[in-house]
Amino acid sequence: MNERVLVTGGTGLLGREVVERLVRDGRDVRVVSRGHRTWVGRHEWVIADLRSGDGVAEAMSGVTTVVHCATAFGRQVEPVLARTMAEAARRACAHLVYVSIVGVDRVPLPYYQGKLAAERVVEESGAPHTILRATQFHDLLRALFASAARSPVMPVPAVPFQPVDAGEVADRLADLALGEPRGRVADLGGPRVRSARDLAGAFLRATGRRRPLLPVRLPGRTFRAYRAGGHLAPDHADGTVTFEDYLAAHPDPSATSYRP
Repeated sequence: MNERVLVTGGTGLLGREVVERLVRDGRDVRVVSRGHRTWVGRHEWVIADLRSGDGVAEAMSGVTTVVHCATAFGRQVEPVLARTMAEAARRACAHLVYVSIVGVDRVPLPYYQGKLAAERVVEESGAPHTILRATQFHDLLRALFASAARSPVMPVPAVPFQPVDAGEVADRLADLALGEPRGRVADLGGPRVRSARDLAGAFLRATGRRRPLLPVRLPGRTFRAYRAGGHLAPDHADGTVTFEDYLAAHPDPSATSYRP
């Protein structure tokens, strides 16, 4: 019997990429969502609430692996979602694959703190698990630059980034999902570390805009950690898709929307 893989957050940027790769590989995929089906594909669709746990047991029926891509922008909520899925995976003896972010243990951003707490929930749950940390997606930086470019002078944070393609993260997650539980695996970073100013320039060229760039140095522990490179993985620059490659392939690089 074919292994059944459950993907949470399957309607988001990363989750949808994971679903497509698993389906392409001939896997039996089930997408869990809080709402009704939003796109048609060769996968099952089930409704469950990861905060309350309603519908999760039914969603886990026959599942051998869970790829947990669902996320919440809140320090308190992220570990709640992780606990729901970790407990469900433990009961089902299913392999839980969790995607986190490089620097969650070094950058004191509330969202990162929530991701770190979720990692600990997964590690302490007793469920067979794998945790992958990745650097920031190209999509996030593009959306930030698109918003900043609305101003006649474009503010740019004076920090480096190492953006990675969501599709390459999805490839790694799909591979991990089809393997044995490995605990925390090596980080996945974009092709190289670049200044935000350099990346903003690439965005302006791709969108045919001209804006003077205003480097912004913000105070506080969070931006001090960013300036120090706490969110980077230069030793794991495994991504191959550059920011320019991503922008050239994007249907509307000026769009300000972003959904992880």
